[in-house]
Amino acid sequence: MTRADLTEKLLDIKREKGWTWKYICEQIGGMSPILVTGAILGQMKLTKPQAAKAAELFGLSKSEQAMINETPMRGMPMPPTDPLIYRLYELIMVNGPAIKVLIEEEFGDGIMSAIDFDMDILRQSDPKGDRVKIGMTGKFLPYKYYGAAGNDLALGLKED
Repeated sequence: MTRADLTEKLLDIKREKGWTWKYICEQIGGMSPILVTGAILGQMKLTKPQAAKAAELFGLSKSEQAMINETPMRGMPMPPTDPLIYRLYELIMVNGPAIKVLIEEEFGDGIMSAIDFDMDILRQSDPKGDRVKIGMTGKFLPYKYYGAAGNDLALGLKED
């Protein structure tokens, strides 16, 4: 069985049982619903205790339980073709440069971690139609400059 096969099996069981993502996430617990859902979809891994809960919930074999605890191959072909995912991709492609320079102005030269990271999704009522509110927080990781001068030059501890 491949990880893609296991994902399809899990989705089939979800459909057959009529479970919601909220129900599955509550039963497995231990992480944000985005990470638990991502694990069921094959993009993240569950911890061993979570994998045991998932195995019990979905009736998985020991091999399938071990697979859902393994580090997956993450990502998808680019650009994405699903309209909702494509719009998120488009949002970053259009607004990414502005977000980048504003983060750099505030924090300096570096990146926002997508590993030490948290995200939540909320429904926001609006008279013109409900809105999707996505909040993201990621640890800022400054670039480190190595080489003959090391970080001393970059940090202003030595002069050129």
